[in-house]
Amino acid sequence: MTALTDSFTAALRAHSQRYHHQHPFHVRMNAGLLDPRQIRGWVANRFYYQENIPRKDAAILANCPDREVRRRWVQRILDHDGRAGEEGGIEAWLRLSEAVGLSRAEVLDERHVAPGVRFAVDAYVNFARTRPWVEAVASSLTELFAPDLMAERLAAFERHYPWIERDGLAYFRSRLTQAPRDAEHAMEVVTEHCRTESEQARALDALSFKCDVLWSVLDGIDRAYPDVPEPS
Repeated sequence: MTALTDSFTAALRAHSQRYHHQHPFHVRMNAGLLDPRQIRGWVANRFYYQENIPRKDAAILANCPDREVRRRWVQRILDHDGRAGEEGGIEAWLRLSEAVGLSRAEVLDERHVAPGVRFAVDAYVNFARTRPWVEAVASSLTELFAPDLMAERLAAFERHYPWIERDGLAYFRSRLTQAPRDAEHAMEVVTEHCRTESEQARALDALSFKCDVLWSVLDGIDRAYPDVPEPS
């Protein structure tokens, strides 16, 4: 690696300081401070993000001229949509929804999705459709930080929310292995294709944008499901 690449990789990883695990809603969730209404609100709204991930990845595939990248990237769509005889991440999230007391119908019809959440997720899909494909790949590098967050979240749910059926937490378990694999591939693509300072700056801007999307999703959920003060 050149010094420029080393510095670029370090700058990408430094975005962990802007990741949404530091959002106040997330902090409260992992500390066991949310009530069932708030957990259900988070699950229902986050589903809108989950169901749009394959659309985002399909947009990257549509814009990507590199066959080898496409052959590996398509696995992300299969991971979420599933295939014959194998449930994917969307199905796993629907099972999480049922485990927290939501019906599939009310999650699938998006009745609980807050406007701010919808706006942020739609902006992310539109970004993947309209920006150069390498920048869209760079935006996915929030997965660099996801495995640690997923492990922390899984432990927090098991410890603090025993009313959630354990089978419903399968999505979090699957991402412990999928996210590192996906992040490694995306990092390879970005460091290979972003060699100049301007290319690297655009990649960093793309990752910043994705961090803002995830933060905005939690802002929308937090506003829709605020803490209810205890009666005095």
